[in-house]
Amino acid sequence: MSRQVYAHYMVGLTDGQSPEQWQKDISDAQAVGIDGFALNIGTDTWTLTQLHQAYAAAEAASFGMFLSFDQQTSSWDSPAVVDLINTFKDSSAQVKRDGKPLVSTFEGPGWADQWAGVREQTGGIFLVPDWSSLGPNGLRDKLSVVDGAFSWNAWPAAGSTKMTADEDKAYKEVLGEKPFMMGVSPSFYVNLAEWNKNWYSSSESLWYDRWLQVLDVLPDSIEIITWNDFSESSYIADIVPSQIVRGAEVYVDGHEHSALRSLLPYFIQAYKAGTPDVPVSAETAIAWYRTTSATLGSDGGTVWGQGGSESASVGAKDVVSVVAITTGEEEVLIKIGDSREERFIANGTGTRASYFELPFEGALGEVTLEMGGRSVVGGAITADMPSTGYLNFNSLAIGL
Repeated sequence: MSRQVYAHYMVGLTDGQSPEQWQKDISDAQAVGIDGFALNIGTDTWTLTQLHQAYAAAEAASFGMFLSFDQQTSSWDSPAVVDLINTFKDSSAQVKRDGKPLVSTFEGPGWADQWAGVREQTGGIFLVPDWSSLGPNGLRDKLSVVDGAFSWNAWPAAGSTKMTADEDKAYKEVLGEKPFMMGVSPSFYVNLAEWNKNWYSSSESLWYDRWLQVLDVLPDSIEIITWNDFSESSYIADIVPSQIVRGAEVYVDGHEHSALRSLLPYFIQAYKAGTPDVPVSAETAIAWYRTTSATLGSDGGTVWGQGGSESASVGAKDVVSVVAITTGEEEVLIKIGDSREERFIANGTGTRASYFELPFEGALGEVTLEMGGRSVVGGAITADMPSTGYLNFNSLAIGL
């Protein structure tokens, strides 16, 4: 099977969602080279209705879908899992591997013994779960249960500004001939007291770094985390207000990430070809940044990384991050207001992507990005604290 790229879609956020929204999401994903959605599902009352809409829209668009059972936040029984797999396994949109429907999870290693029965009652599945809580070494004891594995570990650890691909490579080694699905994410920030979740993972260069790591690891498939988890600031979809969890709108509203998708046509093509030396269909540049300094005021109790103890303000760098995709040398201009600007040269040889950072250094004002005669202006970096009284560690993204 050729290398594939999927995006993690939170069906739990789609109560009352229209078929047209599914059609738009699929169209937007296809436009940048994504092959399908991993449908994260819980036991919500709307799950079945939305799955029917999702698969119908995917069938019409020749787009892929597969089920990813959320076994961290929902309690699944075997008959319910079997029924959903059997309902959609014959859809033309169903992603298959070795002729069997691809099935994944979010966590659930304690459910491992039940998958044999599911296989028997569905006529066979290709199981690629996310059991990241076990880690690569813990997975060794479960290899007889799985057909492959997906790693959710896609962000720097607590107290770290960067992440490596060491764990991804360890998964590949443990799995041997079985396929590995690598997680790739642009960012992470959540502040939801109701869910006892409040941390920020360093994301200044993450979207760029992880795609370079993809080209190094060359996993069997990729799952972008996420398409639409707005509450955890990992989204690359256009913002859908009805999908924002209550309480998260204060850090999501006005913080579009859509421009992040502009890097995907190049990186997905390079990944599938197994080399960064591929043609660029359209030169582009994007930037992402927070709209206040990390030292402006209260951190709202947000810690640096999941399970961290230091303040997120320590780990968040005051920079505008820029990536340019070019075929040769191009000058890139980035400005903050009228007081801070810098010009960079994007190389475009070998890896067509070039990364730059422009530190705030106290500059305030709108952010301007220019390259090749094109320009875009994004929201202002300000000295005003958000109305919540604490910092917002979510970024906004702009692109040419």
